[in-house]
Amino acid sequence: QVQLVESGGGLVQAGGSLRLSCAASTRTFNNFALGWFRQAPGREREFVSAINWSGGSTYYADDVKERWTISRDNAKNTVDLHMNILKPDDTAVYYCAAVAFRPAGGDYSSPNNYDYWGQGTQVTVSS
Repeated sequence: QVQLVESGGGLVQAGGSLRLSCAASTRTFNNFALGWFRQAPGREREFVSAINWSGGSTYYADDVKERWTISRDNAKNTVDLHMNILKPDDTAVYYCAAVAFRPAGGDYSSPNNYDYWGQGTQVTVSS
């Protein structure tokens, strides 16, 4: 069992930055692929970014790839999402997710391919 705890959410003005962090409770953190998803009110949970077990491969949704960066520290059991140039449309609850080794079919963008989830952290971007 892996427990994930997100932190770093909050209220920020459009154009600002936030860093989300997710801490994992597992001794085999480097065996897990990790992802960030978000869910806005009335909308389905959607993919934001993901990183493979080593950190050597990263994946982004189209609307964040030029603005955000995902990184992981396998020594600290953490994965971060550095969010720059935030927009009001980025307002959502952000969730960290993990799956052992690699998502099914190599599809990092499907929430169905992740087995462990955090409780979420709210990000609100004001215009």
